[in-house]
Amino acid sequence: MARHIIHFTGPINSSTCGNLINTCTKAVNQGAEVVQLNVATMGGECSYGFTLYNYLRTLPVSVHTHNLGTVESMGNILFLAGEHRTACTHSKFLFHPFHWTLHGSIDHSRMAEYAMSLDYDLRLYAQIVAQRTEGAAQALDVPRYLMAAPRILGPQEALDSGMIHAVDDLPIEAGDCQWSVHA
Repeated sequence: MARHIIHFTGPINSSTCGNLINTCTKAVNQGAEVVQLNVATMGGECSYGFTLYNYLRTLPVSVHTHNLGTVESMGNILFLAGEHRTACTHSKFLFHPFHWTLHGSIDHSRMAEYAMSLDYDLRLYAQIVAQRTEGAAQALDVPRYLMAAPRILGPQEALDSGMIHAVDDLPIEAGDCQWSVHA
């Protein structure tokens, strides 16, 4: 089975989103039967995280995701796109409240738009986590983590909550084709 490993090590933003889509496309065009996305990210922008989740779910090959050490914030959504999900023995997942950086003056209409967008993104994020971890031994209280009480999951907690299917350090085989997407 032709496995292509893509190492995603950076923030989720416009640049890395485009680069990951481009890299996945090349891997598939070069005969990848499995795309293994090794993730190490502190997260990033919601719009690009949701975009990558949707894109990865439509690939015509099996997508496996692997936590290389830390998957945080919007990185959890990117990670959950995998059909098979694993994490290294020494890894973590972080859920925390959304935040935006605003520059300049903002009128009431724009502030209402931002609040509406934050609320929508929170619901969408929680919905994806619930769908992808359905049936797990321990349910995650994602709305609480995203609004008030951050949560870190170690590998065992990630396994119990359905974030991952196995704890595995996944050695790289000599014949694996490797790609890199980073900031």
